[in-house]
Amino acid sequence: MPGRLIVLEGLDGSGKATQAERLTAILKERGYPVRKLSFPDYASDSSALVRMYLRGDFGTDPGAVNAYAASLFFTVDRCAGMLRDWGAFYKEDGILVADRYTTSNAVHQCCKLPAEEWDGYLDWLFELEYRYVGLPEPDLVLYLRLPPDEAEQLIGSRYHGDEGKKDIHERDDAYLRSAHKAAEYCASKCGWHTVDCLRASALRSVDDIHAEVLQTVLNLLGTARTD
Repeated sequence: MPGRLIVLEGLDGSGKATQAERLTAILKERGYPVRKLSFPDYASDSSALVRMYLRGDFGTDPGAVNAYAASLFFTVDRCAGMLRDWGAFYKEDGILVADRYTTSNAVHQCCKLPAEEWDGYLDWLFELEYRYVGLPEPDLVLYLRLPPDEAEQLIGSRYHGDEGKKDIHERDDAYLRSAHKAAEYCASKCGWHTVDCLRASALRSVDDIHAEVLQTVLNLLGTARTD
């Protein structure tokens, strides 16, 4: 049996990287063979087209590159990582914790299309990546649900108000709102586990969200709660 793939998904600013880091660290402490991945892999040449796209080399409007073409930029980056880096670890029963994955294509490219075309696009995307390219399918997708207003504030805080540091997705408020609608649809259609980042209209703490994420993952791995 191959390994396990656990994906953290959500809007920019939802805390995916933080939760992926924490989850990886505690699984290591508990003796699991685990690695953290982050997509796109900005340190690799395989992400060159992704970097060009996100900084606006092909146009500052996210829609300048259509959903299918943009998807291929990200697919190639993931395929290269599998072939050069983490594929063997996964096949040897390793656990991968991914900050973004094919699921991010689903969210960020669906919102470029009319809603009536979303199902067709998702069928194309998943068949491309999981069947033809041979990327592993996630065993669990944890969708960190964060309303776009809060996401915009957190993104602004991350860059300390410097708009020049944002990519073309982060700079476009309307795009973020469309991405939220697409994420809600994908989470429902694809059976992702939703983790609400707000409780009673207030942001939950990182520790509180981590506890829910960890327990959900331990349930997947068949491990009883021990805290």
